[in-house]
Amino acid sequence: MTITPQWKDELRARITLSSVIMRTTKLVKKGREWSACCPFHDEKTPSFYVNDQKQFYHCFGCGAHGDVISWMTEQRGLSFIDAIKELAAEAGMEVPAPDPVAAKRAEKRAELIDVTTEAQDWFVEQLRGSAGREARAYLNRRGMKPETLREFGFGYAPESKQALPSALPRFEDDMLVDTGMRIRTDDGTTYDRFRGRIMLPIQDARGRVIAFGGRILESRDGVAKYLNSPDTPLFDKGRTLYNLHRAAPASRQTGRVVVVEGYMDVIALAQAGVTDAVAPLGTALTEMQLEMLWRMVEVPVLCFDGDAAGQRAAMRAITRALPLLAPMRSLAIVRLPAGLDPDDLINERGVGAIEKLLSEPTSLLDFLWAYERDAQPLESPEAKAGLKKRLMEHVDTIEDRDIQALYRRELLDRFSSFAFPPRQQPKRGPWKGVAAAPQRLSGDARATLQKAMAGGQRSGLLSAVIAGLVRHPEEITRHSEALIQLARHDQTAAPAIESLIELAETLDSNGANAISAEQGYPAPPVDSRYTFLREGTPPGEAREELAEAVSLLAHKPALEAAMAATIARFDEDPEGSFAEQARLRQQLMTVDERLKAFGRKKAAPAAVGDENSQG
Repeated sequence: MTITPQWKDELRARITLSSVIMRTTKLVKKGREWSACCPFHDEKTPSFYVNDQKQFYHCFGCGAHGDVISWMTEQRGLSFIDAIKELAAEAGMEVPAPDPVAAKRAEKRAELIDVTTEAQDWFVEQLRGSAGREARAYLNRRGMKPETLREFGFGYAPESKQALPSALPRFEDDMLVDTGMRIRTDDGTTYDRFRGRIMLPIQDARGRVIAFGGRILESRDGVAKYLNSPDTPLFDKGRTLYNLHRAAPASRQTGRVVVVEGYMDVIALAQAGVTDAVAPLGTALTEMQLEMLWRMVEVPVLCFDGDAAGQRAAMRAITRALPLLAPMRSLAIVRLPAGLDPDDLINERGVGAIEKLLSEPTSLLDFLWAYERDAQPLESPEAKAGLKKRLMEHVDTIEDRDIQALYRRELLDRFSSFAFPPRQQPKRGPWKGVAAAPQRLSGDARATLQKAMAGGQRSGLLSAVIAGLVRHPEEITRHSEALIQLARHDQTAAPAIESLIELAETLDSNGANAISAEQGYPAPPVDSRYTFLREGTPPGEAREELAEAVSLLAHKPALEAAMAATIARFDEDPEGSFAEQARLRQQLMTVDERLKAFGRKKAAPAAVGDENSQG
């Protein structure tokens, strides 16, 4: 049968999730949600919540999360098909008719799993027998415990090209080829893929053997140390995470999932008691694997080797993740000491060392900044400009506009602080009252700012931002890059921005308020529509809103300028220009929507105040 996403959405819409969960778990109404002690782990204080409107349950204690279908499979223990049939009967829906092609494919998969399961049993027997003596000695030298060997299904493939047909006589050679355990040459002959290797089963989320990984005992020129099964009807390496079937239950207890580079790292961590680790299989993390991780926890932890290759692997994962970031969905990164993998670190410093690193990961944003900052020497303006270009190229790939704006602001702030460190200011006397700084701002600059704040240059957000920066002059340097960009693309704003820069250099902003009308500085207006112009607003809140406003103002004219440049080159490159215009037009629409939303959000408090005053 073909169960489409649309059919599942209809099924969820017809079933009240809380009513299904209530059959086995006592729920208590909490506002719009229901709460209970989590049925997936022992607890005394309720941390399990059910939201009927959003159709999901979530435990803040162990991380269990899902919908009505996953509740039936994970808590009730039903198979997916049985869960679908039971819920469909309750909802009065017809289960889609069987798909002959899908049914045949499922039958083929079941047959191939029979092959891989028997092959796994045979590999385990070989490790225990005389053929596996050298392999057992190698594993003993690596410190592998007997219980670890059993848990992870270690086996051995003898050094023979024709061992499997004899070992698995009831399966045709074509089936052995289809599972990836045999290779067919151009002339039609076949031979075993894995020879003279320690074997590890690769299992799906249900624990079924779908592929194998093999490691040689000693390094040999021209021979790969690790060899994995190729993609087969059973195995898609880009959609599979090694050890997922063990790590998923463990992560519900820890609230964490750790991603390491290879399966031997996973096993070393598990033997030391870190049971929530997974690994990709010979490739960089794919988008599908990232989605699988995010279904387990909000912030998976990448734990890669501390050498250059490990850091490049982490950066490749981050590059894949950036377009997919969403609220409460990110990555954290742990950098192991240079030259040490998890096994080495545990052997040298104990499991406490790895646990300490895992408890203090670096955020995705921090890692991205540090990686690009350290990528090359930054001893010239051109090199610093290259750093800014690389950072903004990463930011542009983020599809969520709110997250993109926050990353842009944070990275530009860090770049400005790095590239334009504060100038050494002359010591001044203490503040007296409102301000006691010497009057050095020119008369023309004062007049320009006063006019801009009054709306003479442009009514609306620009006037408010200029007034906000006069009220909070310590923010001018922080946003200098964005302000200079705005001045470059908006000539009407340029005079006020030049005066703001002059203000930042003349006013001491270490006091309670750097503005003094008595000294001749323009007094910013009080405007209840904007938090940063409202009396009594906490400084942190004012700075946050002001930063958002500056970002929006600077972004739109830059996009408009880019659009004009793209239109100008239409005759030279019609196809490329048209595609670029479409992309920029979409970005402009997004910025316009955010500007409108910003205006509506800021107008709301004023409207409330007017209404109250009329009462």
